[in-house]
Amino acid sequence: MPSPSETTVLRLSILVTVGVALFGIVFGVLSGSFSITFDGIYALADASMSLLALTVARLIADYGSRPEASGRLRARFSTGFWHLEPIVLGLNGTLLMAVSIYGFVNAVISLLRGGHELKFDFAIVYAIITLAACIAMAVYATRANRTLRSDFVALDAKAWIMSGGITSALLIAFVLGAAVKDTQFDWIRPYVDPAVLALVSLVIIPLPVRTVRQALADMLLIAPRDMTDQVHAVAQAAVERHGFLSFRVYLAKVGRARQIELYFIVPRGLPPRPIEYWDGLRDEIGDAIGGEGPDRWLTIAFTADPEWAE
Repeated sequence: MPSPSETTVLRLSILVTVGVALFGIVFGVLSGSFSITFDGIYALADASMSLLALTVARLIADYGSRPEASGRLRARFSTGFWHLEPIVLGLNGTLLMAVSIYGFVNAVISLLRGGHELKFDFAIVYAIITLAACIAMAVYATRANRTLRSDFVALDAKAWIMSGGITSALLIAFVLGAAVKDTQFDWIRPYVDPAVLALVSLVIIPLPVRTVRQALADMLLIAPRDMTDQVHAVAQAAVERHGFLSFRVYLAKVGRARQIELYFIVPRGLPPRPIEYWDGLRDEIGDAIGGEGPDRWLTIAFTADPEWAE
């Protein structure tokens, strides 16, 4: 069976997430659970970001494979849509952290006010069904991304794992809350819902930090060390092989895109050579760099004037 595309995975994720979110909000109202309502709102926030990610993923894919599909947008964004990817990833992670912080604050307020009663039977049914959906989607997205290697799908799989962790904690808490009814621990039942919400919020707040940090690095055009070392090694080898004087390298990683500009300083007074010769050198250097495809933006120039390379 062929691997699903990035847009297929994200589209299915959005549909399931919206269903889980609406399901959570309805059961949150029926059971009187703040934590379930929070889970539904969290899922809606995730769905909105997934929809945005899907739009950007389609723009990037169309730009590389179907130039005519981008239409007027391509005319306005002539250098591509890769820069939108870290913006969406950063916004996604920041929004999820903000929702979690809001949930934690509300949980603390509820605890200080003595908690509230909860219909544990409704809550347990919700947790079981939602946990099954989270596990299924996390496995599906993770397996699909072994081939896709997409940051969007990776973040989506992580979001399903996070949602599954939240729901697992809710399920355990609800079962324990139902089990202590009419026992000496019956007094803790009003505190179960806000306590588990506070705990879950504290756990998931730092999870998107790595994604936000990487997105910020991409927006600041910070090239990864391994990418920098590889391109410098290829350029230095070309200088030694062809007798150039030096080179200048300008690199950036923007989402899935690698933007590489190479300027080689050649000796003055070289005998004229056909353009095919220089194109052949570009092919040789490009093959050595590797990663040829729609997500590599490579410029290679030759000049005898160092100022053109600065």
